[in-house]
Parts: sequence; structure tokens; C-alpha cells
Amino acid sequence: MSESVEQQQPEAVEHPRGARHEVRRTRARARYDRAAVHTILDAGMIAHVGFCTDGQPFVIPMLYARDGDALVLHGSVASRLMGRLGEGVPVCVSVTHVDGLVLARSHFDHSVNYRSVVAFGRATLVEDPASKADALSRFVEALIPGRAAESRPADRTELAATHVLRFEIEDASAKVRSGGVKDNPADLALPHWAGVVPRSAAYGAPEPDELLVAGTPLPASVLGLLERNGSPR
Repeated sequence: MSESVEQQQPEAVEHPRGARHEVRRTRARARYDRAAVHTILDAGMIAHVGFCTDGQPFVIPMLYARDGDALVLHGSVASRLMGRLGEGVPVCVSVTHVDGLVLARSHFDHSVNYRSVVAFGRATLVEDPASKADALSRFVEALIPGRAAESRPADRTELAATHVLRFEIEDASAKVRSGGVKDNPADLALPHWAGVVPRSAAYGAPEPDELLVAGTPLPASVLGLLERNGSPR
């Protein structure tokens, strides 16, 4: 995934000099086109959502689903922090994937290959029940394509107990590191192994619920997930 993002030739995007989403360290790794940002977001499911309330900063890990140029978030109506987010306070959302360990000859040059997005904007509460139900369906589809049709939609009670937030992405930047070791030339003759250890997510064999009705087969969504990831059934 990291190489595919780096090899893209997106339309020229003006460098956001001085903007809040400008990448200032290792600028060659920065991407500002929406296609690169969306690709990285679509590959993940957990975002770290940062904001301040009453002078106290918070960073909350949350499931998300992308809907166009927005992220959909959800949580309990009993959550004070969810309510605060829904008031439209400034929010910063980050998503990161680690694709490999970069092992160098020196401690200083060790690194990781990664893809990351930092996005800025504000969130608003989704009030309409039909829109909330659609958002929860998007969450399920983001976890595993095809699963929403294989499971029951949220009912009125569940919708009433859930806050759904729509985070509009106002500014965003992506940053990607791929490739090999970048050792100091003076270290190349050292007798230490150097290289990259790729890292990828994998799913294990499905574990059926202990109360599952006997004879219930694995659904198409799970079979497809396992096939795409080369995982055991």
C-alpha cells in the first residue's frame, strides 16, 4: 500500500506554506491531494481524535468510516466527550499504518515504513434517525465489506442511545515513508545486519459465538475477508 501511494502522480496540489496541516519535517514524504489522504484513511479503522475541553486536552481512539470528505464517528449518548465534540470544537484526527521495521546499522537510523494522515476540522451531531442508521451501516461496511446486509440494522432504541458525529475534513495532509535503510555511508562496512522487516495485518481462523445456532455457515463477507487476506478458515 505504501508504495502505491508514493508512486501515484496526483494532480498538482499547492504546498500549504504556513498552514496548520503543512508537513515541516521530511517534506518530500508529504502528500496533500485528497486521493492519497482518502486511500490511507480507507485502509484503516481506528482514528485518534484530539481536542480540548475546559483547558484539558484529550486524545480518544475511535472507530471511523469515511463518507466522501468526512469521517463518521460514533459513541454513547452518555459520553460527555462525545457531546463536546458534537458542539463543533476544533478537532484533529490522525490515522497511522506501520508497514515495516527499518533496521539500520546504527541506532540513530532505525525507523519504520508508514502511512499516516493528519486531518483538521469540526464535528457535528447527526440528528436524523435515518442518517444515523445509515452511518452505523457504514461503520459495519468499513469493518468488513458486505457485512451490513448480513446483520440487523440498528433499531430506534439503539439509535436513541448512540451519538453519531460527522467530522468534516477542512485541511489534511498525508505522510508516507517507504523503501529501505538510509544508513550513514561511514557505517556501511559495519558487521551488523540491516534491512526491512515487512509488517502486515492478518486475521486468524473465525471463532463462532458459543450461542450460535448449530449449522450456521460462515457468511460471504467473512469468507471474502479471509480469502483477500490469505487467512485460515
